[in-house]
Amino acid sequence: MLSLTSATSGFSATSTSSFKKGHRLREKLAEMETFRDILCRQVDTLQKYFDSCSDAVSKDELQRDKVVEDDEDDFPNTRSDGEFLHNNNGSKEKLFQSLIPKGIIGIDFKGEAITFKATTAGILATLSHCIDLMVKREDCWQKRLDKEMEKRRRIEESYKSALNELKKKSHFGGPDYEEGPNSLINEDEFFDAVEAALDRQDKIEERCQTEKTRIQRSSPVPLVDVHSNTGSHRFSNKPRYSQSSPALVVRSLPRDDHRFSTEVEEMVQNHMTYSLQDVGGDANWQLVVEEGEMKVYRREVEENGIVLDPLKATHSVKGVTGHEVCHYFWDTAYRNDWETTIENFNVVEALSENAAIIYQTHKRVWPASQRDVLYLSAMRKIVANNENDPDTWLVCNFSVDHDDAQPSNRCVRAKINIAMICQTLVSPPEGDKEISRDNLLCKITYVANVNPGGWAPASVLRAVAKREYPKFLKRFTSYVQEKTASKPILF
Repeated sequence: MLSLTSATSGFSATSTSSFKKGHRLREKLAEMETFRDILCRQVDTLQKYFDSCSDAVSKDELQRDKVVEDDEDDFPNTRSDGEFLHNNNGSKEKLFQSLIPKGIIGIDFKGEAITFKATTAGILATLSHCIDLMVKREDCWQKRLDKEMEKRRRIEESYKSALNELKKKSHFGGPDYEEGPNSLINEDEFFDAVEAALDRQDKIEERCQTEKTRIQRSSPVPLVDVHSNTGSHRFSNKPRYSQSSPALVVRSLPRDDHRFSTEVEEMVQNHMTYSLQDVGGDANWQLVVEEGEMKVYRREVEENGIVLDPLKATHSVKGVTGHEVCHYFWDTAYRNDWETTIENFNVVEALSENAAIIYQTHKRVWPASQRDVLYLSAMRKIVANNENDPDTWLVCNFSVDHDDAQPSNRCVRAKINIAMICQTLVSPPEGDKEISRDNLLCKITYVANVNPGGWAPASVLRAVAKREYPKFLKRFTSYVQEKTASKPILF
């Protein structure tokens, strides 16, 4: 009992030394199991004591009644207070002997009560200790949870920061780093980035054009081109002219004869058959841009998620001939003057006087990958079968393969099939006046089938095409008008 009382004292159960000794919740639960067993035994002992006392009282009443009956037979004496006066034959000893309850001898009720009290106090103390341990453990877990949440917050911030840095530095990556189905930026951000890049290029182009115009006005340099009798272009040493009048130059092209002649003829025939067809009927051409005489049509075509929309533009330009338009479109000597999207180009192989294989890379519009293209460019004159119909000049550019210009990882190879088809309409001058540029009208049909390769959002490609094709056609025709304004007419 002394050991139990000492172990369950308040100082021992709730002292700080008990925490330092490493008492854990499981140990305290084991102590409570022990206390429960002790308490059950004590309850059984006390209950046994109470049952014995109850039985003893019942037996005492029965015994007392029996003693009274026996004493009445032996002439007992009665006192005024009701107590029995026993004789001297030993009945008194018998009475008091029966008053002692049997079965409770050896039970210390006071000691059992003290032990019961100590046990309950120990249980309460242990419960208090368990509560303290659980509170401490809860605090510990809460601190660990706070640390984990703080760690997660820092990791998320680091991830977002790294992602932002990656987006800022992404233009230093490879061509497929930003562009693709798993691009780091969504479609709207892709479109905004392309629009911003195109706007910057337009501003640069305007500044360059303004500077070029200022230089030309301050120090004009005579230009030598196909209209001068001594001019030459990239693939001919002596142009063949038959000049009927000082203001008119008529030039005929020799028939090409090279290893791609068959492919060129097929392309020319296809364009003359299909590209000049009317946009109405079942052609499904949709008008997307209309600016004055210029109209741009489109058919929406996709293949494996890649936009292959054929584009067709019709335009009418005054003061120029179809031959002049096709000449400036085909001759690489003037390419950089009007084509602002090209970064660089070179002639891979000159097939004939009017056909060449050209490799060119286009300026990159971030976040799209840079594109390059390898194509055969040929210029032809199609003589009209009817004398009332005008002759047709045509330049067709279509993709080919060449050993000297294999695809590289630096650029995405695009495939093209483009035709510039021009017809010259002449209104007869009044009287005996010579034909001037005021009497000329060139009808242009421009057809482009482009497979951009790689991957880019369809909405972005269509929006860029809708924006850039009209600008290109207007820029090019304005350049031709400016170049030919003071030159002899080239039919």
